Amino acid sequence: MTDPLPEPPHRRRYPSTIGGVLYILVLAAMAVGIGITWHGPDWRLGIRVVAGALAAAALLRLVLPQRDAGMLAVRPRVVDVLLAGSVSVVLFVLADNIPDQPS
Repeated sequence: MTDPLPEPPHRRRYPSTIGGVLYILVLAAMAVGIGITWHGPDWRLGIRVVAGALAAAALLRLVLPQRDAGMLAVRPRVVDVLLAGSVSVVLFVLADNIPDQPS
């Protein structure tokens, strides 16, 4: 008599946390912003989209619990929020203050 087939191992869902899903959305928004900056006539809009995505990542990292943060949690919470938030603010300020260059 033959042995029954072993059950296949439990397949893990990817991403397995809400933070992982939100991380993918942040990356998608940043890709859109970079695309606008690269191809679009208004590079400032693209930089603002990237800055908004970073601001959203900082806010999400601030409010999500550690176990749900997924890949948004790279470093300690305070460091993640301060880094993403400050880069976001700097990008917003630079997009508004860099003068137009002559063609």
